[in-house]
Amino acid sequence: MLALDVGRRRIGLAGCDPLGLTVTPLTALRRGRYTADLEQLRALAQQRRVQALVVGLPLDQAMQPTEQGDHCRRYGERLARSLGLPLALVNEHSSSWAAGEAHGLHGDRSGALDSAAAALLLEQWLQEGPEPLPVAAATPALGQGSDAQAS
Repeated sequence: MLALDVGRRRIGLAGCDPLGLTVTPLTALRRGRYTADLEQLRALAQQRRVQALVVGLPLDQAMQPTEQGDHCRRYGERLARSLGLPLALVNEHSSSWAAGEAHGLHGDRSGALDSAAAALLLEQWLQEGPEPLPVAAATPALGQGSDAQAS
């Protein structure tokens, strides 16, 4: 699995071992053009033998996608299609704050906070799901449709 905390400037990254026992924050990716991001993420996915993507979806307190949440969903869907991987969307409400608290990273601009947040998303996904689905399948946004997508 590869978890992504998609931001406008950086993408926090985290991975886990094949059994899902150990989650590791990875070096965050400084965002560029999509094609450049894709090239780097494709190499990482191949190197780590990634079988699915987990993307954080920022929701508001009413569990509705925010503007950034819509961006993250679209980016995750596009990336999953490009890589031919299934996708799971995970509620990331307050993940950056929680990562900052847990690791003393508030105000970090190096990408360590972004990847720590991605690691929290991956840990959450390992505990709660949902099952990654092919992007071509009807994937309702969190808070809509199947309970399997809510987390």
